[in-house]
Amino acid sequence: MSEDPNIHDAACHCGKVRFRVRLVDGFNTIRRCDCSFCRMRGAIAVTARLGEIEFLAGEDNLTLYQFNTGTAKHWFCKTCGIYTHHQRRSDPSQYGINVACLTGVSPFDFPEVIVADGVHHPSDGKSGIAGILRYSRA
Repeated sequence: MSEDPNIHDAACHCGKVRFRVRLVDGFNTIRRCDCSFCRMRGAIAVTARLGEIEFLAGEDNLTLYQFNTGTAKHWFCKTCGIYTHHQRRSDPSQYGINVACLTGVSPFDFPEVIVADGVHHPSDGKSGIAGILRYSRA
C-alpha cells in the first residue's frame, strides 16, 4: 500500500485479478444499493474516479455484465466470480469498488452503511436513501 491513505491494493478471491485504486474520499463514500442486481450481489462499494484503477494482473480475466439500460458496467473475475468494480449508472465518471476486494478491508469493518435507493434510480427521477445497514459484533 502507498503512503496515500486513499490508495489501496485490491484483488478478487482467487488473486488472478489484481489492481491498485485511488479512492475519492477514503471510506466516506461507502454504500450499498437496493436495486434488483445489488440486492442479489450484496456488496458494499466505495467510490473511485474513472482512470484511478491500475490493473497489476488479470484485467483480461474480467468479464462484463450489463442489464436494463446497459449504462452501468459490472466486472467480475471469470475464475472465482467475485465482483471487483462497476462503472456507475448514477455517475458514469465514477467506479464503485467492492470494499471486500481491498487488501485488509472487510465489509464488516463498517458499523453503518447507507443503502442507496436504486429501485428509484437518480437517472429515472426520484431517488435518495433507502435505509441504513447496521452491523454489530456479537
